[in-house]
Amino acid sequence: MMRGGKNRFSLPRRQIACYKLRMATQLKIGFLGAGKMAAALARGFVNAKIVAAKQLIAADPFDAARKQFAAATGAKTIATNLEAARAANVLILATKPDQVPAALAEISGAFTKNHLLISIAAGVTLAKLEAALPAGARVIRVMPNTPALVGAGASGFSLGKKATPADGKLAEKLLSAIGEALPVKESLLDAVTGLSGSGPAYVYQFIEALSDGGVAAGLPREVATKLAAQTVLGGAKMVLETGQHPGALKDQVTSPGGTTIEGLHELEKGKLRATVMSAVRAATEKSRKLGQG
Repeated sequence: MMRGGKNRFSLPRRQIACYKLRMATQLKIGFLGAGKMAAALARGFVNAKIVAAKQLIAADPFDAARKQFAAATGAKTIATNLEAARAANVLILATKPDQVPAALAEISGAFTKNHLLISIAAGVTLAKLEAALPAGARVIRVMPNTPALVGAGASGFSLGKKATPADGKLAEKLLSAIGEALPVKESLLDAVTGLSGSGPAYVYQFIEALSDGGVAAGLPREVATKLAAQTVLGGAKMVLETGQHPGALKDQVTSPGGTTIEGLHELEKGKLRATVMSAVRAATEKSRKLGQG
């Protein structure tokens, strides 16, 4: 996000001050879809004090989803997307991909130059989003992941043709409330999907395998699973907080002739690194094909 000490979405100071004031006083966020990811985003926004619950509204045709969203966030919920579009100036498209055309058709007539659409619908391209809305629509596409549900998400986002630097700044601020947010070219969002979008499943399988190994070595299952999960969490924090290369951190744990190098040798024989790389590439290619469908 930083180049030459400047933020990619940097603005003149006066513009930043005016933008922050407008955002604090005028920002109203409407969710098109009130599922778990929408609720996680809303909780993150409120917890980060970006908005108050009264500045949020969520639309969903299912009563159960609306009740769960309201209970989790304290925000107002409604049944129709059109009402959300009329009440909010930032719309977060949080429907399933096959529901996107209907949702956008419903709000298209109410979508104005004052609206910003942020889509978390997997595989739906910026071109498709822009084509479904009035000319000049400001659109941002996001690929989040499920750890956003616990405030530890990893999101990549891309700006549409008419989205402004201020829009990018706002998207980054909103997404940072539920984890890390990185701007990328849209052509790379399939790779983001293959890595961080699908990545939690790879990590869960690795944690399960660590736990199974602990059980095989004699540990009780509950103890093994907690140790495995905390080990993965600790390793990730070391990478993020020290800024050191994962290989360098690995070497710090690996003593000559010790236990760790013995275990690493087995992982190399099992082609762990090559297999994980292949998994990311396969998921990326699948995402690309889905986006073309």
